[in-house]
Amino acid sequence: MSNTTQDTLDLLKTSISASNADISKSITTASGLVSYDLRGPAKNLYPVNTPVRNRIARRGGGTGTAVNWKSVQALTGSGFDAMGWVPEGQRSGRMSYTVANKLASYVTLGEEDQVSYEAMSAANGFEDVRASMTMRLLQKTFLKEESAILFGNATLALGTPATAALAAAGTGATLPAATYSVIVVALTGEGYRNSSLAGGVATTQTITGADGQSFTLNGGSSAKSAAATQAVTLGQTLSASVTPIQGAVAYAWFVGTSGSEKLEKISVINSAVFNSPLAGTGQTATSVVAGDKSLNAAYAFDGLFTTAYKAGSGAYINSLATGVAGAGTALTSSGRGSVNEIDTMLQNMWDNYQISPTVLLVNSQELKNITNKVLSNASGPLVRYDTKGDSGYELTASGYIANYFNPFSNFGGVKIPLIVHPSVPAGTIIGWAENLPIQYQSNGVPNVAEVITRRDYYQIDWPVVTRSQQVGVYTEQTLAVYAPFAVGIITNIANA
Repeated sequence: MSNTTQDTLDLLKTSISASNADISKSITTASGLVSYDLRGPAKNLYPVNTPVRNRIARRGGGTGTAVNWKSVQALTGSGFDAMGWVPEGQRSGRMSYTVANKLASYVTLGEEDQVSYEAMSAANGFEDVRASMTMRLLQKTFLKEESAILFGNATLALGTPATAALAAAGTGATLPAATYSVIVVALTGEGYRNSSLAGGVATTQTITGADGQSFTLNGGSSAKSAAATQAVTLGQTLSASVTPIQGAVAYAWFVGTSGSEKLEKISVINSAVFNSPLAGTGQTATSVVAGDKSLNAAYAFDGLFTTAYKAGSGAYINSLATGVAGAGTALTSSGRGSVNEIDTMLQNMWDNYQISPTVLLVNSQELKNITNKVLSNASGPLVRYDTKGDSGYELTASGYIANYFNPFSNFGGVKIPLIVHPSVPAGTIIGWAENLPIQYQSNGVPNVAEVITRRDYYQIDWPVVTRSQQVGVYTEQTLAVYAPFAVGIITNIANA
């Protein structure tokens, strides 16, 4: 009997240790032994949505520390620039050029992870954890690269916001009577994504690398404004507004009694109202690191949004008016199936540079707002429904604007797709021409912007120093924006 038992145990051990063993675990329940049905591999339930990274031109072969190029920005004719008349037998004067030297420095993006040898053994037959780890590292690098291409900031400092303008008025509010103090902090696109009411405004973070060395990144926030105070009686609403800051997509509001201000709201317009008791649980203004923390000059490159705001870019920028505090200024309908603010941007880009965006990047809120402005009673006669004629009529509830027609373009206009982007904040619309039109046929580079890689995605399997495999995925690249005037931005859009 003992020999039979030992033989059985040996067979069981052999089976379990087999690399491709198909064994189900068993557990004991009130009803006896049941199978544990574990389906592999693990289900990756996270989005990897990188539309800009997927669309933008990508070119390898970079060398040195930066990519450099010369930009011929204008040709100025002799005499009257618009006249080419020359007398018989004579020569014209010499034209001149406007030339600028440009460069974009290479930087490194990456992410690291590790898996222990015990974890690799335990996952045998479930999934290849080393392969799946590398895949997830690459996906996270994609996501960080997407944010960098849009909102990377190496040069645009937000500075210090002006002191907020405060007022108290109205009746029926439940905000307790007191003298309130308000401090405001502006946020870049990166800062908006890094900040929250629960987590507070992102100022700086020190990262300890897998090699034990540390570095500090700025989170994308401006310096704190000076405090403004306002007396409020019971029933009144406290309203606050601040002068818009170039490059900011949102504003964080710290409110409380003097010296005890706490984070109460993050708005995508440059104003806010407070008409109910303050939560009083947010980040304290005194804990916010002093000074401007909006850019990372040593580590980042400028994304499309940041490049558009740089002096001399020529990009179309429209920050909508402050309007009524807390309500702001919304997009307006033209009454003919379009949005006035977008029409103005498209016309401006054509009149000044003869270009049209090829894509409009919007937040889900702005897609709804655009749809509501376009599909109004006034535009009803302009809307066409296509139905099948052989089976009565068939309508689909709801709808949205998939494309925006731009008449200001060559050959009778162009349809511009609207893309709902997960990283574009509410209150912001970004128009971007991915390539230059035919009238720029001799430009040498047809793309408005390119990701130039010195060394594209590569994996490093670090030497084993503990019983785990450490892996890093990196890319060395920069964003070269050859024609920043091909970007249009509308910000400070209220939700209405």
